[in-house]
Parts: sequence; structure tokens; C-alpha cells
Amino acid sequence: MKGHNENQHFQPERRRLLVVAIAGLIVGAVVISGLIRSAESSFFCSLAGSKARAVAEYTATPIQLRAILHYATSKIVPQQSFGEVSVSFNVLEEISPCNFLVFGLGFDSLMWSSLNPRGTTLFLEEDPKWVQTVLKDAPNLNAHTVRYRTQLKESDDLLSTYKKEPLCAPSKAYLRGNQQCKLALESLPEEVYEKEWDMIMIDAPRGYFPEAPGRMGAIFSAAVMARQRKGSGVTHVFLHDVDRKVEKAFAAEFLCKKYLKKAVGRLWHFEIPSAMNRTVGDGGVDSFC
Repeated sequence: MKGHNENQHFQPERRRLLVVAIAGLIVGAVVISGLIRSAESSFFCSLAGSKARAVAEYTATPIQLRAILHYATSKIVPQQSFGEVSVSFNVLEEISPCNFLVFGLGFDSLMWSSLNPRGTTLFLEEDPKWVQTVLKDAPNLNAHTVRYRTQLKESDDLLSTYKKEPLCAPSKAYLRGNQQCKLALESLPEEVYEKEWDMIMIDAPRGYFPEAPGRMGAIFSAAVMARQRKGSGVTHVFLHDVDRKVEKAFAAEFLCKKYLKKAVGRLWHFEIPSAMNRTVGDGGVDSFC
């Protein structure tokens, strides 16, 4: 979700193809959602009743309809390639409706929200003016402005010194109110702390100039959230722009190469188990990896 600052430029033909592909994914999500829900209801309802419900449940949600209209008429397309988008879509296809936390707000936000119908999709963005701009065209998106304490130029020092702070340690780290650990995102909206997130997409904040916040805190905090998961299953973490030094180094330190499930283009997909489901040989509670 580089949005206004890290937007890619597409050739007209490539743009048209990507718009068609994205619209196809959204329509597919509508069809799949309807079929799954109608199939579930058929086990418990009479044939007539289930048919009536199937018609209602097959209907697209308002956010899906808005997304189809938006991408069908817009010259601006999502920042990620079709292959990169498909990685997250395949997971959403399996686990939606789910809790989906997205670092960043941009031209692809309406798409992500529409691909998780009846789930919770929350966007975190650093620029309040950009939030207003995006919400003007997509008022149904759930987006919050957040503050970051780091700068990209501090990344090397943060990576080499975080172990000296006890509250950055994997067995003691937490997020809400943790001012001692500079990598912890300590003042996010309460909704972030109150939910367990099944999917976390890290495509922000900005990380392409020295004074930018960088994604160090987002990567560390995603790892902490995944480790503290109490529900069943893993946390799916998607990190974009892995061709950059900082993203690559912090992913190796906190998201762990052994949890990397798929790499497409500049996107890495991790499946991170909770700390309570790890063994000592798997890093245990005293190591992120």
C-alpha cells in the first residue's frame, strides 16, 4: 500500500489485463462465498428453505460490488502484481471470513476488503491526509492513522541492539504500552490488540528514504502477535518489498526463514505458529526463530 508515494506505473495493456484479473478474483470470491454458505445451510435446512437462503447469500456484499465497479472503471490498479496478489487470495479463499490486519492503505485496499467478505479487515496508515483521500472514494473501509517511533536510518542499530532490552525478548515482549522496546508498536488502535489476527499484510509504512518510519516495527510486532496467538492454527504473515535490505534482514530475524512458505515476486508468505505450539527444538519461547 505504497499508494501516493511508491506507486508503480503500468503500460496501458498491462493495466487492462491486471484490472480484469483483479475483478475476476473479486467475482470469484463472491461465487465461492455463496456456494460455501449455501452448501453449509443445505445440511440443516429443507430444500426449499436452503434454495431461498442460497439466493440471498450468493448476493455480493456492498464492499464487493463497490470494488468491482471501482477496478472496472479506474485507471489505477493495485501495487502488487497479479502473482503476488494471488498468494494472499489463495489463503483468503481457504480461511475467509477471518481477521485480516493490513499495514498500509492504498489502491489495493478496496480489493483486500472485498476478498474477505463478512470478515474483519483493518488498515493502518501513517499519513492522515492519505487516509482522508482514500476514504473519500471508499468510505466503507476500516482504516486508522497510526504513529511510528522509528526511522529507517536507525534500522541497523535497532537490529543489533534490541536483544539488550528485556521487553524486546521473545518470551517477554508485548505491544500495548511497551515503551521500553522501540520496535514494539505500543499505541495502536484498541481493536488491533483486542483481536487475534489470522492474516497480517505488511506493505507499509514507507521505507525508501532515511527519515521514513521503515517497516522494522511492523515486522517485529507481527511476529509478537503471531507468537501470542491462543487460537488454533498459524498466523499468515505477508511481507512485500523483500528486495529491500531492511525488509529482508528483519524478516530473517523475526519472521524466520523456516516459516517461509512461498515467495512470489517481491512478496514472502510466512506461516508462523504460536509460541505455545512450539517445541524447544523449534526455537521455543526464548527465540523468535
